[in-house]
Amino acid sequence: MMIMTAPAAAAPVSLDLEHATAEERVRWAIETFGDGLVMSTSFGIQSAVMLHLVTRIAPQMPVIFIDTGYLFPETYRFAHELTERLQLNLKKFTPTMTAAEQEALYGKLWEQGLDGIKNYNFTNKIEPMERAMRELGATAWLAGLRRTQASTRESLRVVENQNKTTKVHPIIDWDDRRVYSYLTEHKLPYHPLWEQGYVSVGDWHSTSKLLDGMSEEETRFGGLKRECGLHEPSGKTDFQI
Repeated sequence: MMIMTAPAAAAPVSLDLEHATAEERVRWAIETFGDGLVMSTSFGIQSAVMLHLVTRIAPQMPVIFIDTGYLFPETYRFAHELTERLQLNLKKFTPTMTAAEQEALYGKLWEQGLDGIKNYNFTNKIEPMERAMRELGATAWLAGLRRTQASTRESLRVVENQNKTTKVHPIIDWDDRRVYSYLTEHKLPYHPLWEQGYVSVGDWHSTSKLLDGMSEEETRFGGLKRECGLHEPSGKTDFQI
């Protein structure tokens, strides 16, 4: 088993893992990073795939869940259902300021253009995630990104370096049919809003249904921005709360 000890090793290792199965990629990450490995979930449309795939190999894997305080009611119920069913070792993190206090002091940041969205994402998603990684002593992160989800993800490799963290994408090359097959085979559910026309689910105020003529990317933040910052090289901002 090849052990990755430096950021520069990500590219060759990722190439080696390109033709591996999702399960083999997860096992490689576990053997390579040990207790420094965590996974994240948004309890989104297809989140049951990664949660099931990883925890049947490593049942006690820490699962980081960032609760922005703006999630759909259906998301909270879905999270409760999957946590109970899969017996997840869930680690929930929240922003340092409540949604009500943020709005009272700064207004609705998500309505304040790209800069407002960036500040909103940093406060409600990036900072809590960075705090989670520090508190859990994590050095590597399993994420359920897929290349078919967005143009921003088309060139992602199985293993990437993001800032000082190694990210592993076990299902990066899966298409929607493969996801559907896995969910069906293991009798796992889609997010409840899937049946209502949602193909991607984040916060209620910046997520819309997929309508005729829209791409999946346009269902988030009114099409202004697809990524929330968690999966970008740097989500830093001068905005401070």
